[in-house]
Amino acid sequence: MQLLVLKLGGSILEKLPTQFYRTVGDLLHKKQCLPIIVHGGGPAINQMLESLQIPNEKVDGLRVTSQSVLEIAEMVMCGQISKQIVSEFQLAGVNACGLCGVDGNLLQTVPADRTGKLGYVGEVEKVNTTFLTTFLEAGILPIISPIGTDSYGQHYNINGDTAATAIAQALGADLIFVSDIDGVMEEINGQKTLLSTLDEQEIYDKIACGNIYGGMIPKVKAALKGLANGVKRTAIVNGLKPEDLEAFIHGEPRGTSILLRKEKYDEPVHTSK
Repeated sequence: MQLLVLKLGGSILEKLPTQFYRTVGDLLHKKQCLPIIVHGGGPAINQMLESLQIPNEKVDGLRVTSQSVLEIAEMVMCGQISKQIVSEFQLAGVNACGLCGVDGNLLQTVPADRTGKLGYVGEVEKVNTTFLTTFLEAGILPIISPIGTDSYGQHYNINGDTAATAIAQALGADLIFVSDIDGVMEEINGQKTLLSTLDEQEIYDKIACGNIYGGMIPKVKAALKGLANGVKRTAIVNGLKPEDLEAFIHGEPRGTSILLRKEKYDEPVHTSK
């Protein structure tokens, strides 16, 4: 059965319909895929930092993480958000379990920036797949918070997109970034247009000209890295349309598929309705 890593962006968590959780449950129960959830928590972390008057800064879409910010990120993602997602899946009839990358040494982490500019931001060096597959084999849906640990026990905040990609790479899984938009959008000839496919060259061109910016940058870069290192398929799909997720799993074009390079038959765009 094909493994599927679903990255739930922090901005969509409060918007996801009940049907999304049921759709994931149906895919699991019908043995159409083995899903793994990785979630973010940006808006909730921002809100908590603001309420506590802790400085909040980002560089190229990555949160600068001081020790204080790390503690808040861990509290919000591992404590609050993880349990909310677990509850939603269990209400949908799915046996789910909240984990973070520290549990079972799941996400073995090193600093993402040796200069210290980003603080305690980590990147995944190794995934403990043996620990993770124990849950999958038991029929339990893992809900993973992107907090990792190094060999000295220091915790790190990991960008959710890069954490999801590392897990998908380690498992040779498909990877879907679940968003609150249909995919990567661009204005073409005065119309808001969904880009149904994007390859590496197009992505870097659109970053350079500002059409891809902010939090979308680490998302598309993570997708490219994953494809180059064992991820089978990757796309950005609208979680507010659960039918799109199911259609993508069944091989139908939905959202924006990320490619290393395009074949001649790839369709470039769909006009948004």
